[in-house]
Amino acid sequence: MVNDDGQLYTIEGVAAALILLLTAYMVVNSTSVYTAGDTHISDMQLEVVGDDALKMMNTAPNSSVDKTSLQTIVETGDSAQFRTMFDTIVNAKTGTDRDRIQFMANVTCERDGVVSSVPLSESSHMFAGGEHAVRVSEWVIVDSSDCTDPSSGKHAVLVEALVWRD
Repeated sequence: MVNDDGQLYTIEGVAAALILLLTAYMVVNSTSVYTAGDTHISDMQLEVVGDDALKMMNTAPNSSVDKTSLQTIVETGDSAQFRTMFDTIVNAKTGTDRDRIQFMANVTCERDGVVSSVPLSESSHMFAGGEHAVRVSEWVIVDSSDCTDPSSGKHAVLVEALVWRD
């Protein structure tokens, strides 16, 4: 017995195939919308770059004998050296161009129960509030610093940097 059931299945299959093709076309041509909720991803990347830069500066080749670059900079208060070194590390990229990361750093220490903070260095562009800024920090063991008593021996200070992309 011959009937029209085969034609109905064929039309249904063609319609299903067209729906699948239309759906695939819409998915491929859709764009990603960068929402405010996704800004934490770039903030985390910026935080990792800044944190790694401070850790690199606070690592000595022979940790039992040599002082780290960051210890020497904090003890001498050499803001120009910090600016050059930190800027070079955070803005290094693969390729010929540099990144646009800016920073403002300070040293925080405690003496006789009083916490004080001394500016260490800053990049050429001040924070204008356009891009999110993140704070990175590193504890440094030093012999002396501007905000502590040099005769107190070894003590810890906190080097903090506010880092943002210009």
